[in-house]
Amino acid sequence: MIFATVPFPSFTLESLPQLPKLLVEWLLMLVGAPDWLVSIGGTAAMAGTVVGVFLSAFALLSLVERKTLARIQNRLGPNRAGWFGILQPVADGIKMLTKEDIVPTKAEWLLHLAAPILIVVPSILALGVMPLGREWVPVNMELGLLFFFSVGALTELSVFMAGWASGSKFPMLGAMRAISQMVSYELPLIISALGVIMVTGSLRLSDIVVHQGDFYFGFIPKWNLFTPWGFAAGLIFYIASIAEANRCPFDLPEGESEIVAGHMTEYSGFKYALFFMGEYLGLFAIAGLGVTLFLGGWQAPLPFLGWVPTWIWFFAKLAVIIMSYLWIRGTFPRVRIDQLMRFAWLCLIPMALLTIPAAALWVFTGKGIVSWVVTVPLLLIPWVILTILFNKRLAPATRTYTFADS
Repeated sequence: MIFATVPFPSFTLESLPQLPKLLVEWLLMLVGAPDWLVSIGGTAAMAGTVVGVFLSAFALLSLVERKTLARIQNRLGPNRAGWFGILQPVADGIKMLTKEDIVPTKAEWLLHLAAPILIVVPSILALGVMPLGREWVPVNMELGLLFFFSVGALTELSVFMAGWASGSKFPMLGAMRAISQMVSYELPLIISALGVIMVTGSLRLSDIVVHQGDFYFGFIPKWNLFTPWGFAAGLIFYIASIAEANRCPFDLPEGESEIVAGHMTEYSGFKYALFFMGEYLGLFAIAGLGVTLFLGGWQAPLPFLGWVPTWIWFFAKLAVIIMSYLWIRGTFPRVRIDQLMRFAWLCLIPMALLTIPAAALWVFTGKGIVSWVVTVPLLLIPWVILTILFNKRLAPATRTYTFADS
């Protein structure tokens, strides 16, 4: 075999995440591989980098969440496996791999196996189109936002498949409840993103990030969150993302006190772990989309911080959003299913629809002071009216508890 003389491509701290791709392409060119093989190898290395980064983040987050909740609840949390419990994710992985895989007699074996695998795939595909940095966009699709929501719909299919294939009533009931929640909260999630598309004029996620790259008065970021319509849409997106990711207080699909473990009741071992892996990867995806749409993606928060690699800013913002999820989980109790559905259909969806004309007026009035004067009342007045109506007439009546005489 004749080795070609190919200089190793230069890279900076900004392009550090591209190092595995550059290394694979350089090795293939070094051995004289054809261009199509070099392209395939580079793409595979880039995909492996994204998967490896977020699988490592999944393992780290499983530890951070348990330690955070323990701190909130005045407990120690995992502290036996390794220093400060740092090896707890490794111990959990070994435990799940060695546990017995039990399949119910009446279960559909093939679908029962496919459901936990299928729930992981959409999250990985969604992360593949996420702009993680200025030079780190795994797949820069023209219709990236549409692709994100399209593959996200596969999650409902996998949840239904898990409940139906288990051959038991409890998983089926849990799956139907989970699907009703996920479909209901997907509507405000998607509607709140429409204003971003209208203002940006593109479905490409990298274009949405670039559109938020300037500063007001030289120091306030021009993120969509710092506009009236963007603040309302971002708040709605944030609340809906919590429900879409099945996080507390909207973690009804796995309400242990009500339906055992929802659609995962008949799963054990590594299959059970795959459901949690899919949930955490989906959490990264939906939080990353929120960062991209409303928090400027990989843009720096201040002009003089532009020297920091952009992928660090993306993951810093992602960490802040996810830590807020953990804080909410340790603070709020779980809501009932009727409260969950009522809140989505009577509050979030009407307010999400209002962000569309607000975004249109923001653009047509020049994005200045006049835009603030027009859009703020358009959003604030209905918000107050909906809040009063929901609290006074639509919320459950106050309950009276009668205690037995001692």
